[in-house]
Amino acid sequence: MELNKILTSYNQDIKDEVIEKTIKKITGNVSSIYTVDTLKKIFGFIDLTTLNHTDNEERAKLFAENVNKFKSDFPDMPDVAAICVYPTLVKAVKKNLKIDNVNIASVTGGFPSSQTFIDIKVAETKKVFENGADEADMVISVGTFLRGDYQTVFEEIKAIKEACGKKHLKVILESGSLGSMKNVKTASILAIEAGADFLKTSTGKTSPAATLEAVYVMAETVKEYYEKTGKKIGIKPAGGISDSETALKYYAVMKEVLGEDWLNPELFRIGASSLANKLLNDISSMQSEKKEDIIYF
Repeated sequence: MELNKILTSYNQDIKDEVIEKTIKKITGNVSSIYTVDTLKKIFGFIDLTTLNHTDNEERAKLFAENVNKFKSDFPDMPDVAAICVYPTLVKAVKKNLKIDNVNIASVTGGFPSSQTFIDIKVAETKKVFENGADEADMVISVGTFLRGDYQTVFEEIKAIKEACGKKHLKVILESGSLGSMKNVKTASILAIEAGADFLKTSTGKTSPAATLEAVYVMAETVKEYYEKTGKKIGIKPAGGISDSETALKYYAVMKEVLGEDWLNPELFRIGASSLANKLLNDISSMQSEKKEDIIYF
């Protein structure tokens, strides 16, 4: 089908003020789900992320080793969903990670700007899987999108998905740079129709990063696609989600729009680093009067 016809087959009636009002309604009583069980569940959605320019093999090894021993230190907690690193560090995580149910995710495609050639993006994606990654997180070509060249954006995502084979591809929209929720909707459609397994809000390298409004629009698009095809696409908010209350708000939006079926690590992730420690501290304080400062990851 022609790309323009695909885009117009989705609901394009996007009103920012309506979305904002809906978000306030959904998250207005988030305290009612502020429970130990929900916080533990959210912990299991985390893509434990380190994407600093100072990262090295020792940092990657430390992340893997902490995940390895986590269950013995916190037997009542779920493991994180994945460890997310730069492409050059995938091999170090693969070598040291001993937990089978924790995936290895790598950013790819000229992260975080996506400002490189498509053949290099494809080659890098193939390389991360050769080195042991289970998932790849790519960024759309935002500048190309903003000039209205949707076909090129679509074809690039499609090419990178082909490089992934049966492995999962998360497509980062960099929603805070797109200028409007209507653009977030368009970018979501392009990504899904080009083969994305997950929609992801942002790299965390720009401001604003994740927003509840963007995730709401992404979730509505995923819902439409599911109703058309029966295929479920995941969602990953990332960037600036550093405390339990904020994480709970994203959880509430996902639950309201997509329902319980999406509230699992196969379809919902949260890209974070400090959130893991914050959740551990909040759960500990809710279960015991003893105050601790847990810095585990």
